[in-house]
Amino acid sequence: MEPTKVMLKYTIPSFVSYLWPSLTWKVNTSDKVVYLTFDDGPHPEITTYVLDILKEFNALATFFCVGDNVVKYPHIMSKILLDGHQIGNHTQHHLSGWKTQNQLYFEDISEAAIHINSNLFRPPYGQITPKQANFLKQRYKIIMWSLLTCDYDKKLPVQKALSFIKQQTKKGDIIVFHDSEKAYHNLKQLLPDYLAHLTKEGFKFAAL
Repeated sequence: MEPTKVMLKYTIPSFVSYLWPSLTWKVNTSDKVVYLTFDDGPHPEITTYVLDILKEFNALATFFCVGDNVVKYPHIMSKILLDGHQIGNHTQHHLSGWKTQNQLYFEDISEAAIHINSNLFRPPYGQITPKQANFLKQRYKIIMWSLLTCDYDKKLPVQKALSFIKQQTKKGDIIVFHDSEKAYHNLKQLLPDYLAHLTKEGFKFAAL
């Protein structure tokens, strides 16, 4: 894959965040801190694995949870909070804002909010319309990302991806992983190595 295409796969072009300044793409900080996020859980096995790895590296993170999964696994949600991590709303049924009528989209987010007490929201797939964003920002801080691991990609060249995201990580970055079945195989290879590398480089890991 050409270098430019690789960059676009994992990183967000600066013009995108410029066009959407009301969304949070990165944290403005002078500290050597990054912000790990995990989408689509909680999951009894995978989220527990993630929590164990985070504890090993004294890392805090933010989990953008699907309401339906919280209903299924409330004890895992409790464990996330007991371990000191932050949570965010990721809709009740993992809906794409581009493919869902506004009222249904907002109702689904409100349903998730019954189970997820947070003012943070991340749209599934990163797909949200300007009208949806303008409405939701009255209640939520909408969190996007500056670095995407693509751990959900079954054809991911894991070592190349790992090398790239290590090189690209900068202070204030918001990094996306997934605590989901689709991502688990790649996650187990990416996460420990990534955290070990950043720790060696002097980074800290904070929740949003």
